[in-house]
Amino acid sequence: MSTTVIGAREVRPARFWASTNGKKAVMGVTGFILFLFIIGHVIGNLQVYEGPAQINAYGRYLHALPELLWAVRAVLILCVVLHIWASVGLAVKKVEARPVGYAKRENVTSTYASRTMYWSGPIILAFVIYHLLHLTAGVIHPGGQFIEADVYHNIVAGFSVWYVSAWYIFSMILLGLHIRHGAWSMFQSLGFNHPRHTPILRKAALVLAIAITAGFISIPVSVMVGVIK
Repeated sequence: MSTTVIGAREVRPARFWASTNGKKAVMGVTGFILFLFIIGHVIGNLQVYEGPAQINAYGRYLHALPELLWAVRAVLILCVVLHIWASVGLAVKKVEARPVGYAKRENVTSTYASRTMYWSGPIILAFVIYHLLHLTAGVIHPGGQFIEADVYHNIVAGFSVWYVSAWYIFSMILLGLHIRHGAWSMFQSLGFNHPRHTPILRKAALVLAIAITAGFISIPVSVMVGVIK
């Protein structure tokens, strides 16, 4: 490994995972994996519109191979941990780079989605934990009894409670903002940014974020208005 001598000190190149670029790459890769999961998850959830038989069959299919299911869960948990670690590391580096705040802060080039990334992440994480306890484990299930393997019943019973639906909708809006910024910046972190491609990536990220958010939100709304019952 090469070194650079400055006075009497040797300065070694920062380890990849400890550097800013390394953390951005970790965020990009883990974000991409989580993004693929979110797309698959919303497609699976939308099967609720096909009726109890279809969504319940989908649920049984997911649990047919518990070894594979837990392997996927382990990968997702690892991605979440690494994503948070990289995010916190980048936030710390940003503060260290400018310990004194701006006299007058002007958000000229940043979007609202990018400015909410750091605080929306923890809220989304809290929602994911609640969501797992609510519709996966059935530990918390206001609105009625949790019935194992009856996905349709659990969805309808859970989202019939207005504050559960409100919390879900709020969290999905934050997820959409997170995806809006993260989807295109992911490509920048992985080195695919180019002045000609960035506007296209931004528009694609916006379309995907809206489609995913609308897909998730449509379910509790449909339960509340009686379309799904």
